Amino acid sequence: MSSSVYAHIRRNPRFTELVTKRTRFAAVLAAIVLVVFYGFILLVAFAPELIGKRLFEGSNWTFGIVAGLVQFIVFWALTLVYVRRANGEFDDINNEIVKAAWKEEK
Repeated sequence: MSSSVYAHIRRNPRFTELVTKRTRFAAVLAAIVLVVFYGFILLVAFAPELIGKRLFEGSNWTFGIVAGLVQFIVFWALTLVYVRRANGEFDDINNEIVKAAWKEEK
């Protein structure tokens, strides 16, 4: 692509909208990941009796094991949410911006 096409893209108000939406969405997902991950770490540090508590009498499963597994499920779900939105809404806006830039170039 030529630099003039890039200039058309940068001037397009939809480009600013795309960057804003994508940044806000990524920040929200990152905040969720940090809260879940560091929440688990804080539980280990400040509530080890809770982490080591067995789910029921005679079980080898503890609250900590289940909480760790739930973390992975949450992270996979957030990844799925991001991929679906990126491949859907964000790609649609991106294609619209690029088509408009090429149209202005011709």
